Amino acid sequence: MSLSATSTTVSPTNHSFVRGLSSTIEALNSLVEEIARTNIPVLLMGESGTGKEVYGRLIHRLSKHSHRPLKKVSCRAVEQGEFLAVLKSELRENGSPAEDGLRTLFLDGIDELDLENQKALLSVLPDGEVDEDRSRRDRIIASTSRDLEKEIETGRFRRELYFRINGVCLRLPPLRERKEDIQVFMRHFLAKHAAELGREAPALSEAECEFLATHDWPGNVRELENLARRIVLLGDFGKALEELGGIPRLESTQPEQPLGFSLKVAARTASRRAERELIAKALERTHWNRKRAARELQISYKSLLYKIKQTGLEDKQKDRG
Repeated sequence: MSLSATSTTVSPTNHSFVRGLSSTIEALNSLVEEIARTNIPVLLMGESGTGKEVYGRLIHRLSKHSHRPLKKVSCRAVEQGEFLAVLKSELRENGSPAEDGLRTLFLDGIDELDLENQKALLSVLPDGEVDEDRSRRDRIIASTSRDLEKEIETGRFRRELYFRINGVCLRLPPLRERKEDIQVFMRHFLAKHAAELGREAPALSEAECEFLATHDWPGNVRELENLARRIVLLGDFGKALEELGGIPRLESTQPEQPLGFSLKVAARTASRRAERELIAKALERTHWNRKRAARELQISYKSLLYKIKQTGLEDKQKDRG
């Protein structure tokens, strides 16, 4: 998944940063630039699809050791008690760190390691003491989809390992918390996949862009890229939605409008329809517990009551008895 773009803090001719216009991403990109210059271990925490590996590779690329390859070890694919052997095998392939500087190890999905493999990892990680030869210490970047502090509380993750890998923790926000970035990502992915297929990048209408902002994107940036790829392949926004599933369909239940029908009106209609469907699903999931539904939708209880009445869902509740 390629998410390269430019941060406002760094010239695009110098570095490739994770794409986004939100203040959260701008602050994150600035912090990454500072961290990359050090050898401090980095823990990347975020939901699936938020770009943890993209950031891991970015940190390595901006470091002074970028001339050496980053070595990725998938913790998800390691059987119980085999992590140490797998790690040593990977490191042998990458040569000695003393040859030409520090190596960067990217431990992908470290929360998937069982306690035995966590213990094995602890035995090979630096303990934080300063070595006489700093070039012999590998730089550790780890990623997790779970909150490791909660995993420690439940006994599923070793506290000592957490402190060893968590020199600095970068929390990657889900796409639903930075919806101003959706159009930026979509334009990028449409251009990317159109170029790969030798096609012209499709342009989405204002109504389609506003419609995308109504979706919560549980698969985050990865889900958005999948949709962009489908749009390019199929050449049709509506068909791409149907192929992917999980996103409310953009279709009109009204008679066909004349050619002079306002695009702004179409956008508002599509937005209201998608909003109604999302609210209805939240209410169904919570068995019409409106306070829980409001929390899920991240709106106030009062706003939800208003929207239930506004969208006609109040009548639907009456029909339920």
